Amino acid sequence: METVIDALEKRGFIDAISSDELRERVKQPLKLYIGFDPTANSLHLGNLVGIIALAWFQKYGHTPVILLGGGTGKIGDPSGKDTERPLLDENVLKANVEGIRKQFERCLDFSHPTAPPMMVNNDDWLSSYSLIEFLRDVGKHFRLGPMLGKDSVRSRLNSEEGMSFTEFSYQVLQGYDFYHLYKENSICLQMGGSDQWGNITAGIELTRKLIGESVFGMTYPLLTRSDGKKFGKSEEGAIWLDPEKTSPYQFYQHLIRVADADVTKLMRMLTFIDVREIEAFEAEIASGEFIPFAAQKRLAEEVTRFVHGEEGVQIALRVTAAIAPGSNASLDPEILEEIARDMPHVALDVSEVLDQKYTDVITKAGFVTSKSEAARLIQNGGAYLNNEKVEDPAFTITKKHLIGNKYVMLGSGKKKKMLIKIAP
Repeated sequence: METVIDALEKRGFIDAISSDELRERVKQPLKLYIGFDPTANSLHLGNLVGIIALAWFQKYGHTPVILLGGGTGKIGDPSGKDTERPLLDENVLKANVEGIRKQFERCLDFSHPTAPPMMVNNDDWLSSYSLIEFLRDVGKHFRLGPMLGKDSVRSRLNSEEGMSFTEFSYQVLQGYDFYHLYKENSICLQMGGSDQWGNITAGIELTRKLIGESVFGMTYPLLTRSDGKKFGKSEEGAIWLDPEKTSPYQFYQHLIRVADADVTKLMRMLTFIDVREIEAFEAEIASGEFIPFAAQKRLAEEVTRFVHGEEGVQIALRVTAAIAPGSNASLDPEILEEIARDMPHVALDVSEVLDQKYTDVITKAGFVTSKSEAARLIQNGGAYLNNEKVEDPAFTITKKHLIGNKYVMLGSGKKKKMLIKIAP
């Protein structure tokens, strides 16, 4: 019988396992958790690997537990950070926890008949623990040697920034979380990215020392591109899972632009696509005989659907089609509202657009630098209005050209676009 670990190993999903005993243990239902500190009001694409991991375990009948770090978030995890995180106040942390909670409700099956997810917040047990009692009960079981030897600590100690005692204590708090969750909820497996191995093993050791019980840890690779850079960031910053921070179109486009060298790895890590289908894409890419972007489109649709639902996929596809070079796709206000977040746009008064010459409008919008440049654009066949070519230098924009009475879209050649939002 195939276990969840067998399935994940085929996908290159497992980086390390604390004990081979886990391979036997997963043959029976168990509870497992991953911690997510609420450093923002949304998770980002890099966090999606953890969510997918929880979803895989749930598919095999195990109960996924989401630990929202309302307590540890007050400290800040130093793992993978060159400098100390800014401290967040309690109101911000509470808002961030709530924002993240909603994303899990979209991505995991809370109506699962045997393994519905659990959500816990470590602020519930950490904030009520007095410092003296914590140091006496928990701190005495940690030895400085192993703590100082952890990569996340060593790299920071050797840096100019150094590390505060606050951040240094993070691994003690996370270790206690694992012990607490096992003792109170029988949660016997903690998962995390490969940079969390030290924190996970701290919890395994603490549980062994306090109650003599064995718990397990497992890590997955961090999401990186073939050039070694973190995947999930653009020039504008993180690719968020919250549609208000990164629109479904932006999200989809980020995945469409994945390099051929990375696309099948991301299929394995971020989707539930059958391994045989992924291997077929790999063979086509290796042979050089593949349809350009076919794998990327498959990846982008699957991941967007998981995060934003079918509606999000359809919005992304419609917007992509609408602004494709020379597209004849119909434009509607909903699509243009989405586009406005993803391309240069400007607001003009209705009197500056309606019944005005196209050359005057695109100059006023800053789309071209002068009326003479606007005239040359038309003469050279590169001028577009709402995806339709403008061929007459005297062309005038009238009410029939307004989409939803408030938008027009300009185009220069096949790539450059600008949206004008018309104020009443």
